[in-house]
This record gives sequence, C-alpha cells and structure tokens, in this order.
Amino acid sequence: MSSSEPRRTTGPGPVPDAGLPSDRLPSGHLPPDRLPPERLPSGRLPPDRLPSGRLTVVPIAAAEHLAFVRAQRSASFLQTPAWARVKPEWRGESLGWFDARRRLVGAGLVLRRPVPHLDRLTLAYLPEGPVIDWTGGTGELDAWLEPLAAYLKARGAFAIRLGPPVRTDTWSAAQIKEGIADPAIRRLTDLPGQGDGDPVGARVTARLRAAGWLPRNPENGFGAGHPQFKYEIPLAGRTEDDLLRSMNQLWRRNIKKAAREGVEVTVAGTPTADEPAGAPAAGESAGHPIAGAELKAFHDLYVHTAERDRFTPRPLEYFTTMFAALRAEDPERIKLYLARHQGDVVAAAILVRVGTHAVYAYGASATEKREVRGSTACQWAMIRDSLAAGCDVYDLRGITPTLDPDDAQVGLVRFKAGTGGRAVRYVGEWDLPLRPMVYRAFDLYMRRRAR
Repeated sequence: MSSSEPRRTTGPGPVPDAGLPSDRLPSGHLPPDRLPPERLPSGRLPPDRLPSGRLTVVPIAAAEHLAFVRAQRSASFLQTPAWARVKPEWRGESLGWFDARRRLVGAGLVLRRPVPHLDRLTLAYLPEGPVIDWTGGTGELDAWLEPLAAYLKARGAFAIRLGPPVRTDTWSAAQIKEGIADPAIRRLTDLPGQGDGDPVGARVTARLRAAGWLPRNPENGFGAGHPQFKYEIPLAGRTEDDLLRSMNQLWRRNIKKAAREGVEVTVAGTPTADEPAGAPAAGESAGHPIAGAELKAFHDLYVHTAERDRFTPRPLEYFTTMFAALRAEDPERIKLYLARHQGDVVAAAILVRVGTHAVYAYGASATEKREVRGSTACQWAMIRDSLAAGCDVYDLRGITPTLDPDDAQVGLVRFKAGTGGRAVRYVGEWDLPLRPMVYRAFDLYMRRRAR
C-alpha cells in the first residue's frame, strides 16, 4: 500500500483589513502587530482577538473571510467562502463580526434559499457555524447572535438555521462496544458520557433555547442538514503505532490484508515518475491537477455504491465543482484517494482539510474484490496523511446514536468504533424564526415534502 506524502497546508498568512468596509486600510491588510499570534481550537479566539464592546455584523469580502478562517486552528469546510460556489442553488454571503475597535473577530458563511412562491423571503443557513467564540457566558453569546439576527431579518430572512461547532458529550470506543453488548442499552445517550459532559455545550444549548431558538435534531441524528452525532479519531500527540494499537483486531487485520493483497492507494493528481511535478496531464487544468478520468472513476464507483446501499447519489458535476472551488481556495483543501488492486479501482474516498481538522467527506467501494479490503486501505492512508499533516482530528462524519444490535444502522457505528476514537454529540442545528407565520408555513411544507 502506498500513498503520497502530504504537503503542509499554508499558514494563517496576513489577515486582511479588520476595519469596517468604509474604513479600509490602503494595503488591504492588518499591520503586523495586529496579526493573530497563534491558531487556537475552533470556537475559541486568541486573547488579543476577543471582542471589545458592541459587535456589528456586516458583509465582508471572500478574501477577508478566508484569511480569518486560516487564522483559526480549525473550522468546518462548510464555513469557507468556497463552499458557496459548491451550492449554487443557495445564495452565499460572507459576514464578519467587528468589535468597537473595528477588529474582525468572527466570520460566517450564510447560505440563503428562497421560500417557494415567496422569492423575496429566505431561510438563512450557517452550516456548522458561524466561526465565533462560543465559549463565553450568556450575555456574550447573545452579543454574537443578536446582531446576526438583526442583519439577516432586515435583508428578508424569515428564519436563521445554524449549527454551532460545539460538543456536548463524548463516548469511547470501549463504551460503545459494551453498550452494543448490553440488552438494556439502546442508544448512545443511554450511556454515561466521558466526564460530566462539556460545560460549553451545555451552556450554548441552554442559551439558544432560552433565546427562542428551536432544536432541529431528529431522534436518529440525521435530518435535512448535518448530523448531530459524529465519529472522530483524536490525532494530536499520537503516532501511527498509537493509532494502530487503539484499533480493534479486525481493523488491524484488514490493514495488513490489504497490504498483502497488493492494494495500492494513491492521491489523484500525484505526478508519476515520468511526469514532472506541476505539469498537468491530459484532461487536467492548471492549478487543479486531477484528471477528469480519475474523478469519473470515483463517481462511477460512487454511483455503484449508491445503488447497492440504496441512497441517492450526487451528479458528477457536483464533485467537479467541489474540487474546483475548494482547490482554488487552497490546493491542499481537498484530495481524492484511489485504492487499486491489479489495476482495478476497488475503493475511493474524498478527504477535506481546514487547518488541523481532516474530514472523510465521501467514500465508495466495489462489490467485487471486497475481500482485498480497499476501503480500509483508503481510510488508513487518509488517517496517516492527516497525522503527518499535523491534524488534531480525523473526522469520520455522521453516525446514528443507535446501539441496538437489531438496528441496521448499528453496523456503521460498529465499523467506525473499530478505529478506536470516540463518538461525539454536538449541540446540533437550531432555528430562530424571525417571521413566525412564514416559518410555520415553511416548516409544514418541508414536513409534507419529506413524507
């Protein structure tokens, strides 16, 4: 098994002017003494970047938004300005929070979708965002969200939907294994969380509810938006040997079997020995070195997977746009991994990384040759590359909270728990109705459509 050596992502770089749009610096950049000195975990700002005084929300340029995201240790790729170009059915806008000293202290990508038959009214959606300091107390959280609501309501939003990137509970792989074996346990939430839960998550949940926000988290963890329950592998301070030891026997055995069977994992666009680095091959475009044939090979396998596993696949054009948009923003943002056995593509996966957060975004596998464990080989290559790139977390994305052995979804939970790692419950998605009558009509429409 082989994989390309990951290249380091670019550093935070200069942060563009943090002044209000009417007070730009001539250079378009902050003075050196006002650059953030370090990158801190998502949801927390460096001490000298904490807001001072009343906050104002205004539109910002994509470059300014991107520079702010780069200054964070991590953020969701759904909160990068490029994501708006992946969702053309929504109208995207980058917003910034400025404090009384005219410093940019928060940013968010807002996606707006019109109400059917009422194009002037929109649902404003901030998936897995915004990128603000969620760790403050009650009054501080209101100071962030109230100007956002005022800005969006004045521009025709009938409701806001957001998904704070804040955890409430975590469960270890060992707890999950014990829970599945215990007839009295049916859900993750029947298990005690590690510790007493995250106080920040509890505080954010309580404040959103008190301020009139409505939870949009279905019982199975999956709704129209993004999952509330995820599975993550912590990477910070660990080695490959540490990660292997934390995996169960089946995962370790399958990694070894893929290697014995001769499965090779490559990153699409990696130059071959007879092709100079940086020279696009036939069908590639400069700056986006992924051949159309490689993306088509992934998509064919993805459609095959969708037919087998009974879900609706996205069209090839969606992935073409996704790669073009995210790579234009950062060449290291998104990668396609292909696992081959004797020339046949047996598995493929897409990895997205922002700062120190790596996400397994999409995967596909062939029904034939499943015994060579191409999917496991892809996962291990992505985990190793994420570790080598200095990531803190490898995110396996959504799971349902079921631990019922008779539930078909428990297989996915068991598979991901085999990596070691932890199950995580986030605060989830919340709605704030700004025009209650329109919101109720929209909610009824969406419920009927989902039947």
